Amino acid sequence: MKDKLWLVFILITVVTWGVWGAFSDLQMDRAGIPETVVYILWALTMVPCAIVALVINKGKFLHDWKSALLGCTVGLLGAGGQLVLFKALSIGPAYIIFPFISMSPVIVITLAAVFLKEKATKWQIAGIIVALAAILLLSIQTGGDDSPVSGWLWIVLAVLVLFAWGIQGFFMKFANNSMDAESIFCWMALSGLVLIPVAWFMSPDAAAFFAGEEVLGKSLGCFGIQILNSIGALTLVYAYRYGKAVIVSPMEGLSPMVTVLLSLIILSVIPTPLQIAGICCAAFAMYALSK
Repeated sequence: MKDKLWLVFILITVVTWGVWGAFSDLQMDRAGIPETVVYILWALTMVPCAIVALVINKGKFLHDWKSALLGCTVGLLGAGGQLVLFKALSIGPAYIIFPFISMSPVIVITLAAVFLKEKATKWQIAGIIVALAAILLLSIQTGGDDSPVSGWLWIVLAVLVLFAWGIQGFFMKFANNSMDAESIFCWMALSGLVLIPVAWFMSPDAAAFFAGEEVLGKSLGCFGIQILNSIGALTLVYAYRYGKAVIVSPMEGLSPMVTVLLSLIILSVIPTPLQIAGICCAAFAMYALSK
């Protein structure tokens, strides 16, 4: 069973992130919560998950310079990429940006194969290829976009997010070679908290939101949704501890499959033909990658 622990943890990540994806955007649309506020609340949800991690690890927290450097690298790449994504979406089309950055597992797979010498079976190679196709199909958005497109800055920012999240996955696996997963996650939580002031000053909407009406109820609701993301991030670190990065990374990107299925079942949103194709590819990929 131990050799399949990575599969248990990554499936938890896929489900929690899928449920988070189904309700996070809906919540922002209905409650009018700015994306920068969502980041702030998400960073705060990392705290209780970090406490759980410390309890699991019996209070052990690696804080030597090497662990701090690796942990902060993982955390800042993830949280920093999220903030850069907010800026990119404010000036560029989401229907191009999301499919583009969804290919970050390609970066993880390449780095893991080159520097960590990770290899995959024939079934897993097929699963990786199909998973990448599924991620792309599930990320493609149809229709127009209201974001005002300005110059080429949004392309540069999208490239930064792509590499930030791809390199983060590699370092998450690399850090697990010398650190425990719990310490990695705690450093991720600290990194997320450090960037809260950046998120606050990125948009004047944050101050306006917290000064508005029903802020407590909206904040608690958002906190409850965002903690699913943090739980998934914790189990993702465990997945990288027990599994190969070339396998974990593409499966990590399949969470939109759960989002689409939940939207169909709960919200009665009919999936597009591309999403249906993506779900079929994802189902095969999960089977192949788990062999």
